[in-house]
Parts: sequence; structure tokens; C-alpha cells
Amino acid sequence: MIFGGAMAILEGIAAIARDDLFVATRHYVFQFSLAGWGWVHLILGIVIVLAGCAVLTGALWARYFGVAVAGLGAIANFLWVPYYPLWALTLVAVNIFIVWALCTGMHREAGQGPVP
Repeated sequence: MIFGGAMAILEGIAAIARDDLFVATRHYVFQFSLAGWGWVHLILGIVIVLAGCAVLTGALWARYFGVAVAGLGAIANFLWVPYYPLWALTLVAVNIFIVWALCTGMHREAGQGPVP
């Protein structure tokens, strides 16, 4: 999660700092300015990094929060596809992997049964 959040932070900084770096497509349904998308990715990346640090503590609430935030990260990167397709699809895959890993960990802990 910390890696995925750091990548989202870098994506946000790049979009805020240099609008000419990305290709803006025409007639895109979710059309914001690149700086606006940059702020979305920057804030979401910071929250994902913080959630990743919380998951390292082992708290159950942190896993639920991590699943929610990584899901939002996947949606945000899916909407980012027209601007930077390869990077966006890579981060969608990373965020989906994060959701899968957090949910699989919860399933294994629940299935262990009582400790003798």
C-alpha cells in the first residue's frame, strides 16, 4: 500500500507541476483540469500511504479503511486512463492487488478458529 500510495503521490505532483506532460483528450466524460486531477491523486496517495502505515500496526479497522481507500484509488486511476494509459492501468492493477491482499488476509484470520 505504501508503494501504491507513493506512486499516486508522484502522479499527482507530476500533474500539478507540468500540465503539458500529459495528453488531454477531447470529449472525455470526466473532464477536469490536469491540475485538479493532480490534487485528487496527491491527496488520495497521501491517504493511501497513511492507511498502509496503519495496516502495518495490524489493526482490523486499518484493513477495512485500506480496502476502501485502495478501491477509491483504483477508481481514480481508472478515470485517469485517457491522460496516461500505461501508468494508470498499472496503478489500477496495484490497487486491485492491495484490495485482494487485504481481503485475503481478513479471510485467513477469520477461518483460523479459536486459539487453544
